[in-house]
Amino acid sequence: MPCTGCSTGRGCNNLDSKNQVTCGNCSSGSCNKLNIFNWLGNISEILPEGTFPIVEVRFKNSRKEFYVNQNKYILYTGDVVVTESDTGGYDVGTVSATGEIVKLQLRKKEIQDTSSLKKILRKAKTQDIEKWKEAQALENQALIRSREFAQQLNLEMKLIDVEYQGDKTKATFYYTADGRVDFRELIKKLAAEFKIRVEMKQIGARQEAARLGGIGVCGRELCCSTWLTDFRTVNTNNIKYQQLSINPSKLAGQCGKLKCCLNYELDVYLDALKEFPDVQDKTLITQKGKAKFIKIDVFKKIIYWAYENDSGKFIPLSIERTKEILAMNEKNMYPEDLLIPDKSSEKETSEKFESKDKPDDLNRFDKAFKKKRKYYN
Repeated sequence: MPCTGCSTGRGCNNLDSKNQVTCGNCSSGSCNKLNIFNWLGNISEILPEGTFPIVEVRFKNSRKEFYVNQNKYILYTGDVVVTESDTGGYDVGTVSATGEIVKLQLRKKEIQDTSSLKKILRKAKTQDIEKWKEAQALENQALIRSREFAQQLNLEMKLIDVEYQGDKTKATFYYTADGRVDFRELIKKLAAEFKIRVEMKQIGARQEAARLGGIGVCGRELCCSTWLTDFRTVNTNNIKYQQLSINPSKLAGQCGKLKCCLNYELDVYLDALKEFPDVQDKTLITQKGKAKFIKIDVFKKIIYWAYENDSGKFIPLSIERTKEILAMNEKNMYPEDLLIPDKSSEKETSEKFESKDKPDDLNRFDKAFKKKRKYYN
């Protein structure tokens, strides 16, 4: 897509000697969503078979597809190309990945049959770019009119975005809805209004946030609109494993669903929780009374308990001490208190910290100075 925020000030519409658009790498990085760093960009120079013939092309927002470079054009990330379309005509997009890294992308998306991939027709020329810009200028107006038509027809749907094809012969309308929507009459109105082929695509709440973009509570752009390509299910058990308080306003993202970042550190928490005993719905019985489970500090490896008759005071116990009391309760043995250790360990602890001048004694330096004065006198 032509860049308006490029730090070079020239954008991505530079023409070569053959009147073809060349972009190269955008130094600002603001041209594309879901940008990737081609860390295998130079490997094709040492391979005997040359450059990989399949490239990844990005269209509006985060839509990406793979195309065959049958004419062996020399393409760089950011170049504008003309590609085949599913419904006839052509489309215009920007190259987002080339070379050996595309092999990894194909393997990641489990695409094995590349014979059915569409082809790159040519590198975009000035006429293609101008027509593409004209199509993009129509998208905002088409979105407003489509919402008016949907309101007139009383359709329970929310129109999110419109994407025109590069040749201005087709437009795709993205919408969200709770159930099925009969939009046949809407398609007729849109086709008659704009004289184009109309396609309706239903997307989910996460895809809606990815297309619209935004800033998260972390201060960064949304993961779904910058690098996250697959939306995994976020389970409510993730909240329990990470010892988070159930607060919908803090745990929900801009899409209204649970935040995708709850999955990022889940494996670390699951590994750490393997050391902890099963203390859910259990009590520790002592001679002082019964203590109920409160919460777990996973990385400090501490379990907090509170006596039933004094629930306002939390008592931290180590994993070993908790296991010890649980084992004693199974044998109908009850310790005197949660925190009282054995006499031998108590004696060692008192001897270890017994000192004539304690570290926190404010007068320890004064005593040293007094000794020096006596020495010089």
